Amino acid sequence: MSVLLDGFTVLAVVAGAVFFLAGTVGLLRFPDPLSRLHALTKADNLGLGLIVLGLLPQAASLGGALKLVLVWLLVQLASAAASQLIARTALNGEQAREPGA
Repeated sequence: MSVLLDGFTVLAVVAGAVFFLAGTVGLLRFPDPLSRLHALTKADNLGLGLIVLGLLPQAASLGGALKLVLVWLLVQLASAAASQLIARTALNGEQAREPGA
């Protein structure tokens, strides 16, 4: 059973790392800030979720597992707030650059 859990952990963590890499590629390749932000937030949220899911079976106790889930939730909240602020700033910057605005 331990080998099966270890395999699941490796698979989930590697999949999460692939999503982080995809988000980074999107950040570097997409042309405008909103597309970059969308690619980065979606891929990073899913990547972190997969990594936490993979680490849950390896947690030494229920308290350790709850800490992992709590960190994931806090990152989700912080990511949503930061993304909203970045998107609002990008949109305000575009409106300021429009002629006649």
